[in-house]
Amino acid sequence: MKNYKPKNRLNSQAYIDGILDGDRVILSRAITIIESNLESDKLLAKEIVQSILPKSGKSIRIGITGVPGVGKSTFIEVFGLHLIKQGHKVAILSIDPTSQRSKGSILGDKTRMEQLAVLQDAYIRPSASGDTLGGVSNKTGETMLLCEAAGYDVILIETVGVGQSETAVHGMTDFFLLLMLAGAGDELQGIKKGIMEMADMVVINKADGDNIKMSELARVQYQNALHIFPMSESGWSPVVTTASALKNIGISNVWDEILKFKTLVKDNGYFFKNRNHQQIKWMYNNINDELKQLFYGSKSIKSQLSILEKDIIASKISPVKAAQQILKTFKNSF
Repeated sequence: MKNYKPKNRLNSQAYIDGILDGDRVILSRAITIIESNLESDKLLAKEIVQSILPKSGKSIRIGITGVPGVGKSTFIEVFGLHLIKQGHKVAILSIDPTSQRSKGSILGDKTRMEQLAVLQDAYIRPSASGDTLGGVSNKTGETMLLCEAAGYDVILIETVGVGQSETAVHGMTDFFLLLMLAGAGDELQGIKKGIMEMADMVVINKADGDNIKMSELARVQYQNALHIFPMSESGWSPVVTTASALKNIGISNVWDEILKFKTLVKDNGYFFKNRNHQQIKWMYNNINDELKQLFYGSKSIKSQLSILEKDIIASKISPVKAAQQILKTFKNSF
């Protein structure tokens, strides 16, 4: 299957030209190639990414996460509409949860952001999380570069939810925004300390009507909690604010704070230092992915693993000894 070459593929230059011209159809087709596991597509994807690289990197990359029911999709749509009114082109890369049994994904973001989806200056791309650690697609980085080359100057990456995926998204974005709710019991429960430490901004969403007082209380509690954490290397003090995406309240303030952050980190040099660090880490992530595919794709390894699994179950060999044995076989194959 991996040697199969689809008939509808264009040559690499056609994809490159289409992306640079801002053609959303070509952009979508190119991202499909980026996400493909076919060997022919992998080669094509490398050509495309390498060629558009000089035209990428000119956006502000924002990671957005939050607890279930926080209203992420509504917030992102209203926030995206605000950005477009400000003259920006916005790409939303939404990582959908993928079933570990069926490998299917929900991919429903275009139906959840109806107003945004029809605008020429908005691009919404849901992608399955696959088996990548934490649920973040291992192709999101390349997809982000393609969107930047196509002229999108604000990239929003929506994560699956609160969990390990946030670490991966934090590692590929410039600004990390955490959406929270008020009135759900103890305001500081149900959220991991590590995620709070990563947040550049906490937005208490759904701060409208009877929920305004509770939202303000939650804002104070979160702000106090953030003061406990050490100062970030960026020099930025995390901001906590309230907003209502449904009523379009406080949305402009969120963007204003992001612009303040961008100015600060560009002036003190952290912006480019962080981007460079992310590029190096991205290289190592790709090396790990390629090694994993090379290892598990080997026929001899597959055959020996099958035998070792049976031996482990029969208590003939320990898991540690089995791992050492299979890795020795792999090293000796080179």
